[in-house]
Amino acid sequence: MTTPATQSHTHMSYLTNRAALPVLAQAAVAFAVLVTKWSNRHRSRKALQTLSVEQLRDIGISRAEAHYQGTLPFWRP
Repeated sequence: MTTPATQSHTHMSYLTNRAALPVLAQAAVAFAVLVTKWSNRHRSRKALQTLSVEQLRDIGISRAEAHYQGTLPFWRP
C-alpha cells in the first residue's frame, strides 16, 4: 500500500517530468487565464459599487474609493 506522501511525490515527479505544452496550447492557456482575471475584476468591481456604507467601512474604504474602483475598466489592474 502506498502512503499519501509517496503518492504526492509520484504526482509531482509526473508533473515535472512531462513534456511542455505546445506553443499554441500555452497561448490558449495564457489567454484563458487573462480572460478569467478580467472577468473576476469586472464582477468584483461591480459588486464593490453595490456595498453599503457600513460594509465599505468594514473593509476600510470610502464610498469615493469604491466608486473610483468600480468605474475602472476591467483590463486595468
